[in-house]
Amino acid sequence: MTTDQAFLADCRARLAFDLLANTWNAVALWALRHGPVRHGELKERIGGISQKVLTETLRRLEFNGLVERHAYEGSPPRVEYELTELGRTLLAPIDAVGAWAFEHGDEVMRAQERYTRER
Repeated sequence: MTTDQAFLADCRARLAFDLLANTWNAVALWALRHGPVRHGELKERIGGISQKVLTETLRRLEFNGLVERHAYEGSPPRVEYELTELGRTLLAPIDAVGAWAFEHGDEVMRAQERYTRER
């Protein structure tokens, strides 16, 4: 991508932004960064996410090749989710966005408050 126009037209760039635009995608990827996790434990780690939304998020991440689902036989059967190598490549950008939010979050919230007061 060498021009702004090419950047705007590049569906690969849009794909990447769409992947990170969904709050739960980034949160689930970050929650999986230390290795395989069962669905229930992942739900506890994330907090505030419904069973339905977590399932949808994991399916979306699996569809995009970022997460693998491993089903194990046994009694009871269990399922674990794990980042793929591709999924691991998103950890650095997620960390960078998180660092930016930590550093500039107060400024953004002040701007939002100012905007709301002026409207």
